[in-house]
Amino acid sequence: MVCSAAPVLLLAMTLPLVGSPVVQASQPGQSQAGGESGQQLDQRSGAAAAPSAPVESVLASVYVQLDLSNQTWPLALSKTLTHPLASDSSFSRTLTGLSLTTECNGHDNGQTYCACLSGYQWNASICSHHPPCQTAHNHGPCGCLVFGPTEAGYCQLLPPVPGRLSPNSCVQAPGTTLNLTLVKSRETTNLNWFLRHADSPTPILLQPGTHVSLASSPGEAVLSILNVSHRWAGEYLCCFEAQGFRWELSQVVKVPLQASDVARLPDQLSISCATCPGFQLTCCIPSTHLAYTASWSPGEGSKASLVSRPGSRCFVLAVQRCPAADTTYTCELQSPGLSPLRVPISVTIIQDGDNTCPEDSSAVAWNVTKAGHVAQAPCPVNRTGMVKRTCGPDGNWEPVHSSCTDAELLALHHRAQLLQAGQGWPAVEVPQILAQLSEQVTVVSSPSDLLALLGTISVLAKLVVDARIQLTRRDLEALLKTTDKILDMDTSSLWAPAQAQKPSAGSAFLLALETLACSLCPQDHPFSFSLRNVWLQTQLLGPTFPADYRVSFSTQPPLQAHIPRCSLALLGHNATNISVTSLVLQKLDRLLPSNYGQGLGDSLYATPGLVLSISIMAGGQAFNQGEVIMDFGNTASTPHCVFWDHDLFQGKGGWSDEGCQVQTAHASPTTQCICRHLTAFSILMSRNTVPENPTLELLSQVGLGASILALLVCLGVYRLVWRVVVQNKVAYLRHMALLNVVLCLLAADTCFLGAPLLPPGPRSPLCLAAAFLCHFFYLATFFWMLAQALMLAHQLLFVFRQLSKCRVLSLMVVLGYMCPMGFAGAALGLYLPRGQYLGEEACWLNRKGGVLYTFVGPVLAIVGMNGLVLAMAVLKLLRPSLSEGPQVEKRHALLGVIKALLILTPIFGLTWGLGLATLLEEVSVIPHYIFTILNTTQGVFILLFGCLMDKKIREALLERFCRTQPPNSTMSLATYETYIPEPSKGRSEDTS
Repeated sequence: MVCSAAPVLLLAMTLPLVGSPVVQASQPGQSQAGGESGQQLDQRSGAAAAPSAPVESVLASVYVQLDLSNQTWPLALSKTLTHPLASDSSFSRTLTGLSLTTECNGHDNGQTYCACLSGYQWNASICSHHPPCQTAHNHGPCGCLVFGPTEAGYCQLLPPVPGRLSPNSCVQAPGTTLNLTLVKSRETTNLNWFLRHADSPTPILLQPGTHVSLASSPGEAVLSILNVSHRWAGEYLCCFEAQGFRWELSQVVKVPLQASDVARLPDQLSISCATCPGFQLTCCIPSTHLAYTASWSPGEGSKASLVSRPGSRCFVLAVQRCPAADTTYTCELQSPGLSPLRVPISVTIIQDGDNTCPEDSSAVAWNVTKAGHVAQAPCPVNRTGMVKRTCGPDGNWEPVHSSCTDAELLALHHRAQLLQAGQGWPAVEVPQILAQLSEQVTVVSSPSDLLALLGTISVLAKLVVDARIQLTRRDLEALLKTTDKILDMDTSSLWAPAQAQKPSAGSAFLLALETLACSLCPQDHPFSFSLRNVWLQTQLLGPTFPADYRVSFSTQPPLQAHIPRCSLALLGHNATNISVTSLVLQKLDRLLPSNYGQGLGDSLYATPGLVLSISIMAGGQAFNQGEVIMDFGNTASTPHCVFWDHDLFQGKGGWSDEGCQVQTAHASPTTQCICRHLTAFSILMSRNTVPENPTLELLSQVGLGASILALLVCLGVYRLVWRVVVQNKVAYLRHMALLNVVLCLLAADTCFLGAPLLPPGPRSPLCLAAAFLCHFFYLATFFWMLAQALMLAHQLLFVFRQLSKCRVLSLMVVLGYMCPMGFAGAALGLYLPRGQYLGEEACWLNRKGGVLYTFVGPVLAIVGMNGLVLAMAVLKLLRPSLSEGPQVEKRHALLGVIKALLILTPIFGLTWGLGLATLLEEVSVIPHYIFTILNTTQGVFILLFGCLMDKKIREALLERFCRTQPPNSTMSLATYETYIPEPSKGRSEDTS
């Protein structure tokens, strides 16, 4: 060995000591410098001993420095040396051996590089105070250290190894659990596990994760790897300190490959021998400690070769002669002592007459492919995956499907996954990955790239939580820059296909951002950062905070939020700092799936484009309970305050209004939301709701007033002419049904008109009572219409069957009042406990849940039934009469049709069919205008066509007020009730 500057040789001496046994050997690690001077030895060993004492041979803590003038180590020094040591002391000492321990190489800068020879090592104390000669992991043994000009030391003799490392199997089957056990014979400290892969010289730290678990006891330490694969093959290192030294025990673990670890290009092939007489097949395996050889079958007329690539080895078969029939080629991978791994690749030969897709060279070169088969092509350079295209059964190419992913993005994703599994140092590598993602986000050009990017961010968020990592401002800036560019990505070409592959992608992205944003280290608060689509504000509140927490953002519309002091007071009792993080994301709402919780129903909603996330951390723990008040600015219609619930729809996420409500701001037109928990908030505005229209509201109020007035007039008319118009049973039942319709509609319209005067909201008892009464009386109105229709249908279908007035009237009362009471009561009992009975904007049923169907369902069913009865009535009126001439027959038929339409249509409520259009169609003002006019003036229709157009009623009114003789009642029956023939006029009509 040739050294420059001042070569130094350090030696250890073995001395036979004669005298008192009080002289002790210096154990390794007793001296900070690694040795003592010879003068110190003389002083320490100067105690006299009797000449008759036994002779002991020990290793003394001395070192000898030899300066070599010729700068060359003598070859004799590589062997054990003997040299007598004279002494004038009475204690005889004899040097019996010299052993070379340390070689030091001096440099011009004054530093000395000292390396230990075999069997010797620097003790742990010296290792911690001097840098190593070469960069290495800090927990391994140090064989070479760098000393300063005035420093010196020597390596010490290693004691026996204080432990034994053994695996449960050196060749671990994939999918099983690997256990590495260190059996300790001495007490150990600073124990760490590492893994060195076959293609990497740097060992990777192993920590608890999804695949790694560690266990330790006084006698042993166990490393367990769950569900091992080839990614866990390599050399395992167990590094620890014991007896003053650093130790490193290693064990190589091999994991055989699986078929899924082998990449085939292609995995199937359809080829025409006429156009391509030869082709090439490839199977690639990742780098591993196992030595694999490959053979192809059949191999006749082919040439096999090996191509080494970074991180993989590829076995290529060049088929020079096309087979005559379909053939399956097999790539057989063999490693000594293991079962062979066979990977098939099927080759289909296109024959004459086969249906094929033509050659296409649009973006990727697609060869002629047999119908029903899939053509494959490799990804471009620096991208990983496969491009596939199916040839349809009709011989037409289908769309291209690409799984190509940018290699750098995929590598970052795999790195994050291995960190989560337990390979690496998350506190160091998570910030590095965040910084690299902000650079790599610009290369995203496919849904696969986007999913890899989003998946990496989600994994990093879980790592931050599990490892309790605190991020710096620089880390958050990198994250927010990446987020800003993600939110700007095209929805149709990137986000939509990505969500089709992974529906929870948007929800997982939001959850990751919420997690990472509130992980800022305390010393970096307060922090404010804004970009075009992202706004972040953080604040650190001390144990005693003076007032409410308020935050505002210069968004469009402006967004404000504040948390009352009372919500934060509970956290202040712990005397810990409270960090509040407010994050606003623009355009994220369009990237979230259109999923709505039970309280929102199946309607389509729009959002203002802003999502506000508020997080509170206290003592390292997330605080999710507390009241937050948000102002989302002015909105065009009545909004719904919602939050994003990540647990809805089997983990896909969805909007929910649980715990949130709208607070009407009387002093301003803005929308305020109050929520009693902390998460990501926004507002929803129904796309199927007509915005507030003063003209429509005025028409509704005027129509309801006119309807109520008309119904009151109708009741007055019945009071005057009741005895006259109910001369027979059929007329009595008809007018009794109509009278109950008038009473129910009058009560319903009155409640509905007065409901806006009551305080709205689910907690108002008066509002609840008004909504229930409106629900009941409107349903009763329709059920009495149904009772009238069923009575009319009975008269049309069963002409010669006598009616029992009391029995029919009893059935009509049950149908008209008990049935609607059942529907209304069931709706109240079912939906009120859930908080889904009342709407937030008015004292009426909640439009967002299933409670509205308890009204709409019966109404639509009754409207359909009444329509059938109307059709039967029209057909009956059109039936010719033999006693009349042609002109009279035509005249009576036309009059009957017109009269039936004018009278039965408003009474039977067929205009409510327009309500279906207002519920199902998108926003249009025309159906709402028509529906409002027809239904709010229904009382007017009943007065005009149900009362005043009845000839009997008109004659009775004329007789009462004008005192004129009314015409024969049979003429009235001919004009209005000709379609209700009575089989026996002379029989008593009061039979019950």
